[in-house]
Amino acid sequence: MLKVAVIQTNFVVGDLMGNAQKIVHAARQAHQEGAQMVVTPELALTGYAAEDLYHRPGFLRDCQAAMAVITQATTEWKGMHLVVGFPKALQGSGRSRNILEPAAANSAAVLSEGRVVTEYDKWSLPNYQVFDERRYFKAGTHPCVFNVAGVAVGLLICEDAWVNGPAEAAAAAGAEVMVVLNASPFHSGKSAEREEVMSQRVRRTGVPLLYAHLVGGQDEVVFEGRSFAMNGRGQTQVRAPAFQEALPIWTLDAGEWHGEQAALGDPMSDLWHALVTGTRDYVVKNGFPGVVLGLSGGIDSALVLAIAVDALGADKVRTVMMPSPYTADISWIDAREMASRLGVRYDEIDIRPHFEAFKSSLARDFQGLAEDTTEENLQARIRGTLLMAISNKHGSLVLTTGNKSEMATGYCTLYGDMAGGFAVIKDVVKTKVFELARWRNQHDPFVMGLNPIPERIITRPPSAELRAGQTDQDSLPEYAILDAIIQQYMEEDSSPAEIVAAGYGVADVDQVVRLIRINEYKRRQAPIGVRVTHRSFGKDWRYPITNRYRPVT
Repeated sequence: MLKVAVIQTNFVVGDLMGNAQKIVHAARQAHQEGAQMVVTPELALTGYAAEDLYHRPGFLRDCQAAMAVITQATTEWKGMHLVVGFPKALQGSGRSRNILEPAAANSAAVLSEGRVVTEYDKWSLPNYQVFDERRYFKAGTHPCVFNVAGVAVGLLICEDAWVNGPAEAAAAAGAEVMVVLNASPFHSGKSAEREEVMSQRVRRTGVPLLYAHLVGGQDEVVFEGRSFAMNGRGQTQVRAPAFQEALPIWTLDAGEWHGEQAALGDPMSDLWHALVTGTRDYVVKNGFPGVVLGLSGGIDSALVLAIAVDALGADKVRTVMMPSPYTADISWIDAREMASRLGVRYDEIDIRPHFEAFKSSLARDFQGLAEDTTEENLQARIRGTLLMAISNKHGSLVLTTGNKSEMATGYCTLYGDMAGGFAVIKDVVKTKVFELARWRNQHDPFVMGLNPIPERIITRPPSAELRAGQTDQDSLPEYAILDAIIQQYMEEDSSPAEIVAAGYGVADVDQVVRLIRINEYKRRQAPIGVRVTHRSFGKDWRYPITNRYRPVT
């Protein structure tokens, strides 16, 4: 029988001593509760991922010092093994090393009673989606099996368990249970996919498996927790809760796991919690006192406001309504109503005087030219300037409110509605924006109140309100069509011809593909935002701005 604890904790990238103390505190608690082995997630010491910090010799030396603190702490825990994910400096990783060679291995150290029992270096280094591990780490080549209370434990790190070789090597070396340290970023559907892949791995080896996972937000990625363990038949028997810190302690007895099993959860709930977690951790970990956003009376800013309040509380959220000559009365009414429902600070700044001043200043240059998108963009840029001024004066982070459909097609204004520090719904297409708004009105996961979004905001036709009678669909295909084309072209890499063959009109496909291509320069200047799909406009998407390739239908 083996009693195992998982430190499912929200670590902070670069806070080496802070993370070390979190590990020590949790391990001490687990030891008091009888745990014989305690496991952290992947790279728990540094947080995931520290990116080019792994290239810095001083950073790796500081990691060694923090690991020494943890190792010393284990002297008080008789009979317990602590498995810690950390970057292990390689020999010759000082300043004279070849910069093209990795300076570290993505490793796990097994600590017990003040000594390092063994270490394991990750074999499989992912280099796809948001991962770039071959830039930083040298791959391991040897399995690692050690003994805890008479049980042979095999170590794997994240991607090692997504391929056959490392798990099979550990099983061949005598492992009776696999322990996998993980930092596997969330996207919709990832939890179920992850457990299915682990089940396949277990069924192939016949060895029970424990999966220790990270929780929390780091820049654009989110980790949902949900650590779990499976028996040798690939059945999940225990599972930690999602999107919260936990210290589950599970018992392996005769190949079967015993303990609590949290539910997997439904997709919309996961999506909401991911957006809230990503927003909260970006604001809190970077030390912002609060956030400010432009509240227009439209669906996007309404959704961002609801997410922000769930993430931070009403007292840390400020809204500013900035009406222009084209703002409808119902937009004022709905914005005021929503701010009142959520109890946030609400201010109004009329931008009409600023708009007229800009037009007057530019009158000579614009003489004889008809009004067009230039005047529309002026309004957006005035609003962006005002929000950034408030941010500068009070220190609050500006949340932008653009969605993925707008980011894809360029239906947004540089230095206007794109001005800000964090794009909450940057990876949420417009059709999903409506779904999330309705879901939040029916659910109250953070006890902030049901129905925060007035129904009219959800049902009225979306509009930027930058010219008379404007609606989004004046310039774009219907959102159901637009979002489907974006998903197939941008997320699934389908060709225009394949999308047309799937039943979409040639004109719509050509228009959307062209807009995605020509607006790359805008996206490069957009703030980061929460990644919730398997391909976002961030680390997942790396296309040249200057680019003459033209896909054809």
